[in-house]
Amino acid sequence: MDEQIKQIADRLCGMREVLEISPDAAAATCAITKEQYLNFESGEVDIPVSILHRMSQKYNFDITALLTGEEPHMHSYTLTRKDKGIGVDRRKDYKYQALAGNFQNRKADPFVVVVDPKVDTTVSFNSHPGQEFNFMIEGKLKIFIGSKEMILEPGDSIYFDSGLPHGMLALENESAKFLAIIL
Repeated sequence: MDEQIKQIADRLCGMREVLEISPDAAAATCAITKEQYLNFESGEVDIPVSILHRMSQKYNFDITALLTGEEPHMHSYTLTRKDKGIGVDRRKDYKYQALAGNFQNRKADPFVVVVDPKVDTTVSFNSHPGQEFNFMIEGKLKIFIGSKEMILEPGDSIYFDSGLPHGMLALENESAKFLAIIL
C-alpha cells in the first residue's frame, strides 16, 4: 500500500507541475493548507480520493490517470462487471473499487467502498470540498457527519456536504459495503 500511495503522490505532483499549478493554487482548490497539500505530494501521507477528485475536476484531467497511471479510453459508456472495478487499496481504513475509471471526462466518481471492522474504534475524519452520496449495500455502518452520528443499513442512503468532517465505522464485527459517488 505504501508504494501505491507514493506512486499516486508522484503522479499528482507531476500533473501539477506539467500544468504549471503552484502548490498554493492546488491547496486552495482542495480547501486545505499548502503544508497539508505538500504532505500529500510527499507520498508520506495518504491522499483522500476526494482530494484527487477535486484536483481532477478543477484542472480537467482524469482521476484514473492519478490512481493507475493509465488514461481512460471509453467515451460512450464503460461497463464494470461485479467485483471487477479498478482496485484502489490505498487506505488501511477503506478499500475502494472505481466503477467508471475507464470513462473519459466523468462528472462524478463512483466507487464501491468496503470498510472493514477494527478493534480500535477511533474514527478517522476527512473533509473535502463538494458533495458525496453513499448507498449501503451490505453490513452496518456508523457514519459521523459534523456532530451527527447515524447508523446505515442495507438500502439506506445519505447525501451530504463533504466539506463537513466525516468518518465511518463498520459495526457488528462485519465489513460494511456501500456505493459512494463523489461530486
